Amino acid sequence: MFSDGVQSMRMNYYPPCPEPDVTIGITPHSDAAAITILFQLNDTEGLRIRKEGRWVPVKPLPNAFVVNFGDIMEIVSNGIYRSIEDRAMVNSTKERLSVATFLSSNLDSELGPAPSLITPQNPAIFRRSLSRNISRTSLLGGLMGNQTSSS
Repeated sequence: MFSDGVQSMRMNYYPPCPEPDVTIGITPHSDAAAITILFQLNDTEGLRIRKEGRWVPVKPLPNAFVVNFGDIMEIVSNGIYRSIEDRAMVNSTKERLSVATFLSSNLDSELGPAPSLITPQNPAIFRRSLSRNISRTSLLGGLMGNQTSSS
């Protein structure tokens, strides 16, 4: 699944914004990747994750990485590991810097729940699909289109 996989990197710069309450740095989303590793370069808060319907700030820690599971991991684990919904907010007085790297499968690989996790008591909740289709679905609004009709 991950042989000849894809790794991409994104560097984010969020300048100070005088009206942070009406500006979002990055809109709410989940990452299509299997794993996202984020390094927050300074101590400016801005990353938020959705937990139990509420947005929770992720405080930057010195010399630490934030590791998120993405959509591919949720599919392969048949929902055992949930993809994290996050967003980035801006600050009124300080800039925010971060670097994210995304680890994904080869775009031509077929992905679906791991066969060892599927039983009559625990049926597949995601359809098998090419990795490139999962990435496209994630960009268009999330995993719901990849779920089986019984989910």
